[in-house]
Amino acid sequence: MAIPSLPSYSMPSAEQFPANKVTWEFEPEKAALLIHDMQEYFVSFYDKDSSLIQSLLNQIVVLKQFCEAQGIPVIYTAQPKEQNMADRALLNDMWGPGLNRSPELQKIVAELTPKENDTVLDKWRYSAFQRSPLEHMLKELGKDQLVICGIYGHIGCLMTAVDAFMRDIKPFMVGDAIADFSLEEHEMALKYVATRSGKVVSTSDILAAGETAPALTKAGLLAQLLAFIDEEEEEFDPDENLIDYGLDSVHIMSLITEWRKHGVELTFVDLADEPSLNRWWALIEAKLGA
Repeated sequence: MAIPSLPSYSMPSAEQFPANKVTWEFEPEKAALLIHDMQEYFVSFYDKDSSLIQSLLNQIVVLKQFCEAQGIPVIYTAQPKEQNMADRALLNDMWGPGLNRSPELQKIVAELTPKENDTVLDKWRYSAFQRSPLEHMLKELGKDQLVICGIYGHIGCLMTAVDAFMRDIKPFMVGDAIADFSLEEHEMALKYVATRSGKVVSTSDILAAGETAPALTKAGLLAQLLAFIDEEEEEFDPDENLIDYGLDSVHIMSLITEWRKHGVELTFVDLADEPSLNRWWALIEAKLGA
């Protein structure tokens, strides 16, 4: 009934991935990264020195660093360490008490410890969308692409990809940044996504997209702000308080993380002091000039 002891196997390479049915292009400015269930509990079912897990960790660390540099939001799922029987419901029948048996293993593995600006969502079912604000968050951030990595491939990662597809969010499953119960199940998950619900990509595919990141311009910032506040350009005053226009903290944090990929380090406090387009662009120009 519980998760079995899991064997190591060789991580599939891009040459072994199934052919994709869709030709979607990964666009960093439209994407968020989902690090799925990388908790000590789930990793503990593999051997301590598993080459598969070491490869997985290496790939996810690289993906996370890339996303931080590109201003791509990083989102984690993690099951709570205390779950009552009603919350787990049918999961009890399939997997037993889960983390209730090992609450000390609830943390995300040390190599991937979430940072202050990352989001950690409680995970209740296979799909990260179930009983969570994930879809709302992505829409608020203006993101319609979800990069998926983590464990386990044919369970939560696959179901999240399918659920994203059903919600018109394009899932990109990173085939060499997931781990599974076996190579057979890993390959099954990749084949299903590639042919039914998304696109299978490699870590290298994601990194390559950063080479063509759009330049940071005042016109581009204006377009983003107008989209966030649903305002017509003719009616917009670049010296007006953006908070009064309806810009919220989620939007501001998404802009801060995006600017980092251009080497612009600003804080929420910096922006809150005088929240207008002209003031923010002056701050950005000063950072770019430095």
